Amino acid sequence: MSTPSEPGLSAIVGERRQLINLAYRLLGSLVEAEDAVQETYARWYAMSPARQEAVASPGAWLTTVATRVCLDLLGSARVRRERYVGEWIPEPLPDRTESIGGPAGGSRAEPIDPADWVTLDESVNMAFLVILESMTPAERVAFILHDVFRYPFAEVAEMVGRTPAACRRLASSARRRVRAAQVPAAPATEQARVVGHFKQAWEARDIEALVGLLAPDATMTADGGGMVGAVLRPVRGSERIAQYLIHIADKAPGLTLLERTVNGRPGLVAQHTGVTATVAAFGLTGDRITRIWAIRNPAKLRPWTETGSG
Repeated sequence: MSTPSEPGLSAIVGERRQLINLAYRLLGSLVEAEDAVQETYARWYAMSPARQEAVASPGAWLTTVATRVCLDLLGSARVRRERYVGEWIPEPLPDRTESIGGPAGGSRAEPIDPADWVTLDESVNMAFLVILESMTPAERVAFILHDVFRYPFAEVAEMVGRTPAACRRLASSARRRVRAAQVPAAPATEQARVVGHFKQAWEARDIEALVGLLAPDATMTADGGGMVGAVLRPVRGSERIAQYLIHIADKAPGLTLLERTVNGRPGLVAQHTGVTATVAAFGLTGDRITRIWAIRNPAKLRPWTETGSG
């Protein structure tokens, strides 16, 4: 009796990767994206088999529900982030083709981490995600659905419960925000070269070299979430940032820096006594670092610490 339903079940489960990709871009948090997708599936399985059978396109239904769940979460997230300790930075994602560092080996019997399912492209680089944070929830949803996932405005309208014209206006407003805030990204090879030199200068505690790699008006933002030590306000200016980094290195002898891909772009992972303590993403203009986003909140570093052991 179960045979006829198996293809349908497979199709439903097969939507999970797409839903995680969508929800992460909408929310900037893998934890919240996972919760949103779980809620979406809970609503699907709460329906009777007859109601499920009546759904013409289960994939479209799941996408619509996930979008609406994310829209609700975005509204409540704004309130939560007003109470957040220090600065809130989107959750960083690793490239799972790279070793994060630490002992490896053995076989992974645990379920696939949702981080493995997020496609790393320009729509998840840290600079872009930070711009998305400046948008209203409605702008962000309309923009991501149309400009990133290429849904026609008629379908976007059905998902968010607005008219196509309203969704078009929202996406257009979001696009203006992106154009106003975005600077041309340095090629990945150039960014990797600069980040590599930055790593060497930090390890050598070479303050002059650090200042030379930073734009004069560079900004460093840290996110400790009140769970670990981190500056509560952005550090501005190349000299102040360099001095702060040297101070951190002096306070944490034995700090190990690893060059790793962060949200699809070259970045750094700092480990202390073998444990990932900080993931840093970088924004560059030309050959100078203009932005550093340092994520230290342990709750946001789960994909960076769940490595094989043994």
